Amino acid sequence: MQALVNTFQWSLSAVDKWLKPLVMLVVRIFIAYAFFKSGLLKIKDWDSTIFLFQYEYVIPFIPYNVAAVMGTIGELVLPTLLALGLAGRIGAFGLLIMTVVIETFVYPGTQEHYYWMSILGLLVVTGPGLLSVDTLIRKHIDKD
Repeated sequence: MQALVNTFQWSLSAVDKWLKPLVMLVVRIFIAYAFFKSGLLKIKDWDSTIFLFQYEYVIPFIPYNVAAVMGTIGELVLPTLLALGLAGRIGAFGLLIMTVVIETFVYPGTQEHYYWMSILGLLVVTGPGLLSVDTLIRKHIDKD
């Protein structure tokens, strides 16, 4: 029986050491890609972006041209931070707020947004994982 317990504990340890960092990296890149791709589309055709923010992506209390700039910068900068794991929690939190705004004011009831919010909430709580720039910085600081 003890051999079975030891094998189970070893398996969990191996998952935590090897698989968890890889899964966290894949999840970060997956969610970052969705937002980054949207940001690239916005800068590709700025006139369409302005039109969409004026007539479709209407966010109360924010002028459409300001919302367009904020949304585009957010969709380019925050996913980059998240994918690199550089200030990963900040990147995830910013994208979480952006998703809540989209779900609330732009496209309410979109199932995909709830998946995104779940993933981003997990990343805010747990951090970007071991395969991240944040971890490299932390290790470097701990050496000194």
